[in-house]
Amino acid sequence: MALDYRKCAEEIFSHLGGKENIISAAHCATRLRLVIADNSKIDTKALEEVEGVKGLFDSNGQLQLIIGTGTVNKVYDEFLAVTGLTAASKADVKAAAASRMPLWKKILKTPGDVFVPILPAIVASGLMMGIVEAIPKFVDGFQNTGWFGFLDLVANTAFALLPVLVAISSARVFGGNIFLGAVIGLMMVHPALMNAWTVTPTNQPEVWDLGFITISQVGYQGHVIPVILAVLLMCTVEKWLHKHVPEMIDLFVTPLCTVLVTAFLTFTIIGPVFSVFEGWVLTGAEKLITVGYGVGAAIMGAIYPFTVVMGLHHMYNVIEAGMISSTGVNFWMPIASAANFAQFGACLAVALKVKNQKTKSVALPSSLSASLGITEPAIFGINFRFMKPFICGMIGGAVGSLFASWMHGTNAAGEVVKFGATTYGVTGIPGIPAVNNVPMYLLELLISSGIAFGLTWFIWKEDAPAKKAEPAPEVPAEPMPSVVRCAAGELLQPAEGKVIAREDIPDETFATGILGDGIGVEPTGNVVVAPFDATVTSVFDTKHAVTLEANGMEVLIHIGVNTVNMNGEGFTAFVAEGDEVKAGQKLLGFDSAAIKAAGYSDCVVMLLTNSDDLEGVECGLK
Repeated sequence: MALDYRKCAEEIFSHLGGKENIISAAHCATRLRLVIADNSKIDTKALEEVEGVKGLFDSNGQLQLIIGTGTVNKVYDEFLAVTGLTAASKADVKAAAASRMPLWKKILKTPGDVFVPILPAIVASGLMMGIVEAIPKFVDGFQNTGWFGFLDLVANTAFALLPVLVAISSARVFGGNIFLGAVIGLMMVHPALMNAWTVTPTNQPEVWDLGFITISQVGYQGHVIPVILAVLLMCTVEKWLHKHVPEMIDLFVTPLCTVLVTAFLTFTIIGPVFSVFEGWVLTGAEKLITVGYGVGAAIMGAIYPFTVVMGLHHMYNVIEAGMISSTGVNFWMPIASAANFAQFGACLAVALKVKNQKTKSVALPSSLSASLGITEPAIFGINFRFMKPFICGMIGGAVGSLFASWMHGTNAAGEVVKFGATTYGVTGIPGIPAVNNVPMYLLELLISSGIAFGLTWFIWKEDAPAKKAEPAPEVPAEPMPSVVRCAAGELLQPAEGKVIAREDIPDETFATGILGDGIGVEPTGNVVVAPFDATVTSVFDTKHAVTLEANGMEVLIHIGVNTVNMNGEGFTAFVAEGDEVKAGQKLLGFDSAAIKAAGYSDCVVMLLTNSDDLEGVECGLK
């Protein structure tokens, strides 16, 4: 059965705490992305049960509802119509969400913003490096061929010039000129500088003597943190100059001063200081995952999914990039793979065990996605939602990471080589070509996912389906009295309360009969019901009015006077255009207190809009 996009949008909106609680709305290929003012007003459980919503999670200040490709755009269009919001781009939503983040989270999020756009280049180069290094094991003499030299060049380019990629991406994140950013990145790996990888105690770089200070003529190959901070400085200087330099000379003065100031401070302060700091970070990371015979790795494997939940896992890219640049091996990647593949195992157990078809339809594809390293659907749609599978995944990730920390090998020279990968940004199955010990990697994945699967299978139990409350009878026990009669039929009272003559309705347009003859009701209840068996011909977007038609009678039911100005606040629609309704069936709900608080009358108006074309029209109680 096709999804009712309008109904889906209306149900989503009804659980979000009102229009004033929605700051912004956009959608991507699969998700409705919302920025919410107060999450405590959201009915999460009800949202999860909305037909069409396959899962939801809160990430980086956004409430993201997984709806699906080809469907989300249609639900989004209806959502805009229902809420009265204007369309926003993903960038607008991200900006709105980011503005509400605490400072610490913004700082930790920045590395992700820098590295995510360049991941395709890093992944491609890393996988190529793994392949190039593996071929000689099967083809003797391959290192001496032209193909090896060519493929080695292709594989190493992104890492050899990584500061340039980082600088360009950083300039985009910090709002500076990306070409000036590229200049700063190129400057830090300029051929005139000594390559940082060739510096040894006996092979030291020369210096420039500027009189009051000296600058070491060494490049920043393999460094990340100094590059990001240098470009942050560049963007800050550039923006300040744009504000203070006259427009007539801005084009010449701003770029010149920006590059000169940034270059000087980068090579004298930022580079020397933060390259040392970065070395401390890498050393600390290595010690962290090896401390206590791998206990540190187990802890990181356990908490890694929490950083995914918080949207901060991309911060590890700084560490991974530094590891590859300094040692050629990313030994953090096995930890991420163990953590992610464990979430796959937990989600797969739920998919095979659960009986609820909606949950199964989300869990199975989400588990397959997690096996490829994309864990958000599994974590947010299933594991974190039910919590026990998430915890089982944490345990599996901890054990797999502990195992990975024990694995090492030796190269042809007899040197110890840590278990790791030649790239970052890939985990799970796609990471196989990138690791330096495939059998151990596959065993690690089997251990982490197997433990998570087994624990989830035996510990997690599906909740018994909640008994649905009996729906309120749509036809009142006592039939409403007849209030409008004509040769074509009769109309019953549309709401409980005191019936008043059309002339007494507190609105001149209604009272004068311009829109047709009828009656008003001073309501004592909060529901409008169908006055006859009919077809719903329209439901107003603001849900304060509905039109019906049958037997040649055209009827308008309007709740309140000037309540269109409330933009749907306090109103609920129980029917949609095209529905067939029976006399006494609920049509609309309303909040009289909210209407009166807004300064409007809550009088329910029912008019026979084509009364002039009908014979024997009589209005009022018999």
